[in-house]
Amino acid sequence: MSARETAESVINAARAGLVALSHDIHAHPELGYEEYYSSAACVDIVEKAGFRIERGSAGLDTAWRATAGTGQLTIALCAEFDALPDIGHACGHNIIAAASVGAALGLAAVADDIDATIVVLGTPSEEGGGGKIDLINAGYFDDVHAAMMIHPWPSERLAAACLAVDHFDVIFTGKDAHASAAPWEGINAHDAMLISNVAIGLLRQQLRPGDQVHGITAEGGAAANIIPSRVVSRFMCRSVTSERLALLRARLHACFEGAALATGARLEIVDLGHQFSHMESDVDLLAHYRTAAERRGRNFDLDDAGAALPTISTDMANVSLVVPSIHPLLKIETHGAVNHQPEFTASCITDSADQAVIDGAIALAETAISAATDAVLRQRLLAPR
Repeated sequence: MSARETAESVINAARAGLVALSHDIHAHPELGYEEYYSSAACVDIVEKAGFRIERGSAGLDTAWRATAGTGQLTIALCAEFDALPDIGHACGHNIIAAASVGAALGLAAVADDIDATIVVLGTPSEEGGGGKIDLINAGYFDDVHAAMMIHPWPSERLAAACLAVDHFDVIFTGKDAHASAAPWEGINAHDAMLISNVAIGLLRQQLRPGDQVHGITAEGGAAANIIPSRVVSRFMCRSVTSERLALLRARLHACFEGAALATGARLEIVDLGHQFSHMESDVDLLAHYRTAAERRGRNFDLDDAGAALPTISTDMANVSLVVPSIHPLLKIETHGAVNHQPEFTASCITDSADQAVIDGAIALAETAISAATDAVLRQRLLAPR
């Protein structure tokens, strides 16, 4: 058999275990940097398959590296497994992890034939923290020549418009007082946050296309008859590049600073996790992925029609700026639900989702094989960066 046929055969033989892994992770949703169960479940499979295992990569409890083969070209598969608060795996990271593990199993069987080293990286906390950036900073992508993963979505797309994003808490501190008997003795932190949100709402009229701001109130006071002395809101802001994002942050800070001045409340802004960058997908890797996915019966009619790209943010974007990378969107049937909805959570363990695990694994494995055997692309990937 060819390398492609061998990898596909291995993945198909592992189907039951891969689907079980996807369902197991889905049933045990864990937040970023706390994915102890899910991380261990992934490692258990690749360790039993003979991969060389490093646990606690980059000093992170739930990060890991599994390696097979010793070839010249190193290809990394990124496995995400963190969930969202309250709604669990509403972004399908259970599918991502199982597909990357499956692709690795198939590629390990042909690593010597294609002169490649296969690496699976367990990458914690994509939903805000940025585990891949921790791994970048610790040098885990320094010897990688190509990186890839798939992401479940309601439609088939070769790529998304990945926006740069910051995550931060805004904290206003005022002074408690009786809201009826002596409100003038208080400094109302809630008013400061309200003024901030009004200012941001007005600012939206002048935001550039691609600039986005969204947030929630995490702490909003204790009782209606107490002037609130502490209010905390968690914000995300996004833009098309990191440079544009810095300009947006400056304008947002002015909204918060104006509210603090108006109310007398003290302002504190605390950055959370890493800044995610914009993404630059590798067109040659994407072309090979498309061929592999179409072989699985997938189609890219929306891309061919020039449909607008969905906008997302991911720490895989940061990887793409240091290593040639792809992050295609793999369709699962959601019956109208979109990512980050409870209905999407339910869609991630259906027959369609299970098939996506296998299709994604095979498409990633075939993409890696094509990259290793396409002489021109292989030479480019091996060239010093």
